[in-house]
Amino acid sequence: QVQLVESGGGSVQAGGSLRLSCETSGIHYNYYCMGWFRQAPGNEREGVATINTYVSTNYADSVKGRFTISRDNAKKTLYLQMNSLKPEDTAMYYCAARPGAGACYPVRAGFGDWGQGTQVTVSS
Repeated sequence: QVQLVESGGGSVQAGGSLRLSCETSGIHYNYYCMGWFRQAPGNEREGVATINTYVSTNYADSVKGRFTISRDNAKKTLYLQMNSLKPEDTAMYYCAARPGAGACYPVRAGFGDWGQGTQVTVSS
């Protein structure tokens, strides 16, 4: 049974930081590209950042320079360090997994396993 469990969300004022974690089970973690996505009420779920099997990263333009995605393969855990948070970052953040090697971008295609999400709220 595939399980992706996010944690680390919360409420923070603009300019603050949060670190999200995604613990995985039921997948061979090292064979997957991992990604973070987010969805605000009334919006489509959008890609935030991805990290592939070769630890190559890609970011949405909206978070470049502020967010950092990383992975700990020994712990089978994905992280998202979020700095300089803005109110527009407010959303439910989801961890997702896409099998395979190669280029991996923060788009939904190919991501078939999803966590339940963790809420991030940024106040002005």
